Amino acid sequence: MPSTRVPLSPLHERVNQWYAEAGRKHLPWRRPECSAWGVFLSEVMSQQTPLGRVEPVWREWMQRWPTPAALAAAAPGDAVRAWGRLGYPRRALRLHEAATAMVERHGGEVPGSPEELLALPGVGAYTAAAVSCFAFGIPEVVVDTNVRRVLARTLEGKAFPNPTLNRTEAKLAADSMPTDRDTANTWNVAVMELGALVCVARGPRCDACPVADLCAWNVAGRPAYDGPPRRGQSWHGTDRQVRGELLRRLREAHAAVPLSHLESSADDAAQVMRCLDSLVVDGLVEPLSRKRFRLPT
Repeated sequence: MPSTRVPLSPLHERVNQWYAEAGRKHLPWRRPECSAWGVFLSEVMSQQTPLGRVEPVWREWMQRWPTPAALAAAAPGDAVRAWGRLGYPRRALRLHEAATAMVERHGGEVPGSPEELLALPGVGAYTAAAVSCFAFGIPEVVVDTNVRRVLARTLEGKAFPNPTLNRTEAKLAADSMPTDRDTANTWNVAVMELGALVCVARGPRCDACPVADLCAWNVAGRPAYDGPPRRGQSWHGTDRQVRGELLRRLREAHAAVPLSHLESSADDAAQVMRCLDSLVVDGLVEPLSRKRFRLPT
């Protein structure tokens, strides 16, 4: 299929210029000297997690495990413990597995092609594209929640994109990429940053947007969202909260923990056992017996 990507336009020029002036280029993984491994870590850590929470943990990991080989040599439980409260702790195990694969398949280096990245444990289309672009300068189409929201508003005149990424939306993102390699790579991070800082989900700052006059949604008077229901993420009392509390107790113990110390992680004993069982199935917790548990070694 022939490419329909567009040349440099006022939209690209303004968004890229805005990023040059207002983007968070101080973030360590956006600095030119950051290694591909540092970029890889940042992309996995920042999935569904604010960058302000990611940065201190990223710095600790880079100091402790500055290369894939360093992390691969550590115990998986050390990765889970060092993950802290970033959320979705299976990502820590996937990082350890990916680092091990890099040592075994790529000489301890982060592979540079999207295909090789996709073959790593726990790496999906977004991470492969982002690392290819931000670590190796390959202008892959990088589409996260922020990018989807900016494109839905500026190009489609909708308050929010569809609940899940579909083929039409993916094509829109691909077609919106500039043809010039350097401009496209900047666009990837710039449009993502615009969605994170200005074109936010709640209370978008249209008065500070560099393309407010080009935005179809803003020009149309910012019509209300009329698509499928958007579900918010609950937390209190959920299995996610209980799993997090169980892991917190195991992290802080630095040793095997008796079941009696874990049973009070929630009021509902059945929920605690269900969550503990799920952590064992996910490989995040290792049972030494029916009464003692620890992080994986």
